[in-house]
Amino acid sequence: MDDCRQQTPLFTFGVIADIQYADMDDGYNYSLTRRRYYRSSLQLLRNARKSWSESAVKPAFILQLGDVIDGFNKPRDASERALDTVLREFSSCPAEVHHVWGNHEFYNFSRSALLRSKLNSAAHADRSPNAAPGGSDIYAYRFSPFPGFTFVVLDAYDVSLLGREKSCEQYINAMNLIKLYNKNEDLNCPPAFGSPTSRFTMFNGGFSKDQLDWLDSVLSSADEKQERVTIVSHVPVHPDCTDNVCLAWNFDELLAVIRSHSSVVCYMAGHAHDGGYCRDEDTGVHHLTVDGVIETPPDSNAFATVSVYRDRMVLKGCGSIRDRVFLFPGSQNDSN
Repeated sequence: MDDCRQQTPLFTFGVIADIQYADMDDGYNYSLTRRRYYRSSLQLLRNARKSWSESAVKPAFILQLGDVIDGFNKPRDASERALDTVLREFSSCPAEVHHVWGNHEFYNFSRSALLRSKLNSAAHADRSPNAAPGGSDIYAYRFSPFPGFTFVVLDAYDVSLLGREKSCEQYINAMNLIKLYNKNEDLNCPPAFGSPTSRFTMFNGGFSKDQLDWLDSVLSSADEKQERVTIVSHVPVHPDCTDNVCLAWNFDELLAVIRSHSSVVCYMAGHAHDGGYCRDEDTGVHHLTVDGVIETPPDSNAFATVSVYRDRMVLKGCGSIRDRVFLFPGSQNDSN
């Protein structure tokens, strides 16, 4: 850590997750155990923007890890207004913003609408033939902010009941899958809370074979070039960095792809508002679940700035997010 303080990073980037803004009074989560600060979340975004703007080393980009506005906006006919309010704040950021889609994006908008919206940041993808999955509505792409480093945005609701017409093949296939494990009338209710199958709820989703095949090809290319790859999505994929109820449906398949390559150094997600972290014992890949803004009190914060070096990433958290050092696989033992 001391060495990093004496060095200039190759680049830095900002991270923020689960803002879930709505112009409404505070409420609670679905189990009524945690307070949610819908209106105040906008001020915490402003605090993050101000910090990034005033930083001596300006971030190269910002990662917004999904759930940028809350689902409560939809029945209030406030989805567009809420999104415009949040995007206005992001437009003042000192760098481009890469948006990830979460379940609350799909509570407010269809997939086709999101693809047409300003939350589609695929325009920032690399200008290469394999920068995004071809010929589909999968929201995934890669970008390279610095030579030797690649970031991959994945679509955790590619296989999902959210955002698609009920008559389409993808919806029918997702329904058939979730009903193998979840027999509840309300599919937002976990089949058995805390069990491995509790992830099969409507607020989670998964990754299609097409997307996994595309990721596999991206990572194969990165392996050959000896690049460092960070994958970002909304839903966590490692059982040791979140509760079972917040895992992606086919997290094991995505983990298998990651474990078959040497280039991945980190996987970042949101979704689970109290955050989490683990380092994969087999690969040394870091799995970070970023604390959610929505359940952070107005007198605190929930954002981070990551400084990237040749052999590590150093995360400086603000408020509820703790500092961490992510040594890249092959480096000396991690210290977190």
